[in-house]
Amino acid sequence: MTDCTVDGDIATVWLARGSARNALPTGGWGALADRVAGLAVADVRAVILASREGGIFCAGADIAEFADLQRDPARRTAFRAQLSAAIEGIAALPMPVVAAVDGGCFGAGVALMLACDIAIAGDGAHFAVPPARLGILYPPADVARLVAAVGRGHAARLLYGGDTIDADAALALGLVHQRSGDPLADARTLATRIAANAPQAVRGLKQAIDGVPGGEARFDAAFDGAELREGLAAFRERRPPVFR
Repeated sequence: MTDCTVDGDIATVWLARGSARNALPTGGWGALADRVAGLAVADVRAVILASREGGIFCAGADIAEFADLQRDPARRTAFRAQLSAAIEGIAALPMPVVAAVDGGCFGAGVALMLACDIAIAGDGAHFAVPPARLGILYPPADVARLVAAVGRGHAARLLYGGDTIDADAALALGLVHQRSGDPLADARTLATRIAANAPQAVRGLKQAIDGVPGGEARFDAAFDGAELREGLAAFRERRPPVFR
């Protein structure tokens, strides 16, 4: 359902359940959470989230499970826990995560994309958050990220109406951050630029963006770090820095 490849300093997490349009059942979300937990301690500097299948990013949760969730409260709890572990695990990764989105991105797929730091949408990308059309809710943390991305009014329109929007509309709303004819190639280019920069500085900047406490201490400590020494040496020597 998912797999992961590593190329130098960049890891790519692949959604790979084409038979179900990359809709993940409870076990699939759990497996994704485990992969992400491994990346959290891996020696990589950037992560890409992408689909192995053309024409679809992620159809969200597997609706085929929903009848079982109706009947069994314990399964509902397990589903919610595994879904949250995967999405919050992506959000908590210490290195930047770039989503390469082409094709459909629906429901929990949108939540997964919003947990990434940057989303690049391809020509065929389209988005919908349809829980109201199914008679269910959207987890509070995912609603909060949607509101943070597009504002309360646009989030309300997407959630209450459940309508599908295209890549241009998503870019205009701020749901995605770049429009691309080849989102995976552009995600790799961006990840390569990120990976070439000072890794501890990048991680510290991500913590600042996420509002992690202790930013003033991290700012002060960076002046004692090897990364600054290399950055200044490269500047003086008019060469690209090499951060180990």
